[in-house]
Amino acid sequence: MGILIQHGTVVNADSTIQADVLIEGEKIAAVGPDLPTAGHTLVDATGLLVMPGGIDVHTHLDMPFGGTTSADDYFTGTRAAAIGGTTTVIDFALQSRGHTLAEALKTWDKKAEGKAVIDYSLHMAITDLNPGGGKDFKTLDEMADMVARGITSFKLFMAYPDVLMIDDGLMFRVMQKAAELNGLILVHAENGAAIDVIVSQALEAGHTEPHWHALTRSAEAEAEATHRAIALAQMAGATVYIVHLSNADSLRELEAAQSRGLRAIAETCTQYLVLSREEQMPGKSFDEAKYVFTPPLREKKHQAPLWQALADGSLSVVSTDHCPFRFEDQKALGKNDFTKIPNGGPGIENRLQILWHYGVNAGLITPERFVELAAAAPARIFGMTTKGAIQPGKDADILLWDPAAEYTIEAATQAMNTDYSMFEGWKIKGNVAKVYSRGELVVDRNKFLGEAGRGKFLHRKANAGGLS
Repeated sequence: MGILIQHGTVVNADSTIQADVLIEGEKIAAVGPDLPTAGHTLVDATGLLVMPGGIDVHTHLDMPFGGTTSADDYFTGTRAAAIGGTTTVIDFALQSRGHTLAEALKTWDKKAEGKAVIDYSLHMAITDLNPGGGKDFKTLDEMADMVARGITSFKLFMAYPDVLMIDDGLMFRVMQKAAELNGLILVHAENGAAIDVIVSQALEAGHTEPHWHALTRSAEAEAEATHRAIALAQMAGATVYIVHLSNADSLRELEAAQSRGLRAIAETCTQYLVLSREEQMPGKSFDEAKYVFTPPLREKKHQAPLWQALADGSLSVVSTDHCPFRFEDQKALGKNDFTKIPNGGPGIENRLQILWHYGVNAGLITPERFVELAAAAPARIFGMTTKGAIQPGKDADILLWDPAAEYTIEAATQAMNTDYSMFEGWKIKGNVAKVYSRGELVVDRNKFLGEAGRGKFLHRKANAGGLS
């Protein structure tokens, strides 16, 4: 006996049709009009959109940072994702200096074990080519082991000196190896060395308030690093994916590279599309620590170019960079020094709501483009061949979306494990009705029905970002 979703409007990245969807076991068995009903559990999707579950390719669950750990673990974080319509996440395993990639993977496997409620995968962040010393670049050999295990993307930080930042030589060697393995390079693009100087000068001048986090990390510093990362990737023959691109300056560097046929793709995040330095960080109170994340909030003038790039394809994905910290006992660590405020914000639960309301409802993107940005492109770029579309043979990760549902975002009712929301009090139209993860109903009108540990690790294909 299967589950037959009837009378809905099926929206994929390339089409919208009136059709039924049959789920058998964990897979989509059929899509078409008036499918036979005999023997199946019937689900009425009249007035609803039937879309592939969302894929968030940029999260930080149970991650150590700034003397504390992000507030959502693999249970609370993936539960919040599911409630928001996301059925797959890709998190980050972080190599510590002096330690191997295998050690990092073991650590993150333990974090997820018995907790993840939806399917997940990992990117591997590289910070050290020679753990344990020597000159044989053991980490490069380990990259092949990671690809064999289905971890096919590698992150490099051009920010956070003395913690995560790597130099151009390390970055270039990793890019060369990724090109050899057909893997994908993810880059946090900021000129960390220059920013470190500016931050030191700000502190010396007595500037300690949260908004100085944004004032010391300029759009130009991000654009310069974006240009350099793309140039190094071109030299190495690698495909580069710029994470959390936040401003028009960096976007121009990306578009210039794409116009030359270079293998450069990028994401932006919901916060950069709807929050601004003028409105959220005017420099009035410590409450602005809620919006300390990196890259920082930009001026409002950057939002329109980002939306245009999402519409025309220059930007490929909308993710969250979900890295949540509670305000009262975690953000407060930086009460007298903005550099000690843990970097990150909660957003995994609200990604689809924000993208639909401010994108689709505003006429900036189509429903099909919404599916492309939130599910289809993430699946294609990151080698998740069973995800991202309502098609026979794909995993039955299915989102029933109610475009007429009205909802107010509030910390008091959210599933994320933080004491605030970046979008507190915002009224949106368009929200989750039901969520199926591999054929199992895990969310029904904001009620979570799943169980801890049901999520599976996804072995991803090495496909260099899905570029031909």
